Amino acid sequence: MSYYQSINPATGETIFEAATASDEEIQSALKQAQAAFESWRHSAVGDRSEVLRRVAALYRERRQELAELISLEMGKPVSQALGEVGLVADIYEYYAEEGPGFMADEPLQVRGGGEAVVRSAPVGVLLGIMPWNYPYYQVARFAAPNLMLGNTILLKHAPSCPQSALAMEQIFRDAQLPEGAYVNVFATNDQVADIIADPRVQGVSLTGSERAGAAVAALAGQHLKKYVLELGGSDPFILLDAEDLDAAVKEAVGGRMGNAGQACTASKRFIVVEDLYEEFVEKFTARMARITPGDPLDPATRFGPLSSRAAAEGLVEQINDAVSKGATLHTGGHLVDGPGAYVEPTVLTGVEPGMRAYTEELFGPAAVVYKVADAEEAIELANSSPYGLGGAVFSADVDKAKDVADRLDTAWSSSTPLLIRRRTCRSAA
Repeated sequence: MSYYQSINPATGETIFEAATASDEEIQSALKQAQAAFESWRHSAVGDRSEVLRRVAALYRERRQELAELISLEMGKPVSQALGEVGLVADIYEYYAEEGPGFMADEPLQVRGGGEAVVRSAPVGVLLGIMPWNYPYYQVARFAAPNLMLGNTILLKHAPSCPQSALAMEQIFRDAQLPEGAYVNVFATNDQVADIIADPRVQGVSLTGSERAGAAVAALAGQHLKKYVLELGGSDPFILLDAEDLDAAVKEAVGGRMGNAGQACTASKRFIVVEDLYEEFVEKFTARMARITPGDPLDPATRFGPLSSRAAAEGLVEQINDAVSKGATLHTGGHLVDGPGAYVEPTVLTGVEPGMRAYTEELFGPAAVVYKVADAEEAIELANSSPYGLGGAVFSADVDKAKDVADRLDTAWSSSTPLLIRRRTCRSAA
């Protein structure tokens, strides 16, 4: 059985397999990427911009087929997949237009005469290790700024997304990116370790699990390589008051259920002040219970399967652990009958320390609602999690909401580019 497989999570059917790269193919990819860097780094900035514009145009031109591909590979409803493809085109276009300005020298104030500037420069070959939940977007936010800067890329995608990985590589080829500047590698974990250790590779960017992040960080540190990690999240959704509770509940459901709940920056912990808590739980549960799964290729579907049967079963295990230890299950909590990877939209309350749902990320359509006395207790609960990607605060008092938001231990934005560059200071007397 191949390590890289497309298994339709709506049906359980294996639809594509790709052979894992040989060690010789990995060495060839490294050689290509290094050779491409020696020329790409010196290419005109305008030429790089033009390549990224062509990439954006090809994403728009192939929008439907690209969207359907990830619907088949990881279950994203095609209506949402079309949005992802459109966002990706915007990202490449953005860096094509704004990249030259980002790369401009930054003059420094110098005391005592002379001149000094900070200059951004490419570092070389980079390894990207990307996840399945946003197969195109996660690659775009890494590839676009780094290619614009003059780096070259080896891309190791998730084993469940080989077809979308190949489709992206073909887009770069068709956009006339120089051969070797972006190379897809179907690498094993052992081969990834070898790539990180290779002296031609200057940095690695990973979006994935804590376990994978720890392994990559250890390897990068051992070999003195730059690295960027984006790991899990359990974002708080804090409701302090509401002029329109129905609107807040609608936002809460949308924040939890996009991409079947499989987003690092999705709202996962709903922290509600006690005078709104009972009504919020009632309305939130009713909305979640009305959501029904569908075929991800159907344009009308808004809730598809999880990425795999194993992911679905793992989520149900987390839910069952909480319920067995005293949490209240208001709706959902079960696998949907059939061969697919569907889990019922789930609402839990009464989740406490000692339950897996309290400390672990629930990566799927499951929400935990907490009751707090006031804003101070909301902040304390929100900050009790080791996860800190993002968050949301709802209040009719904007200043109050901003104050609470400023005190949350969340300091990362999903729009941050995963850029690896060399910053040098040049001075002249």
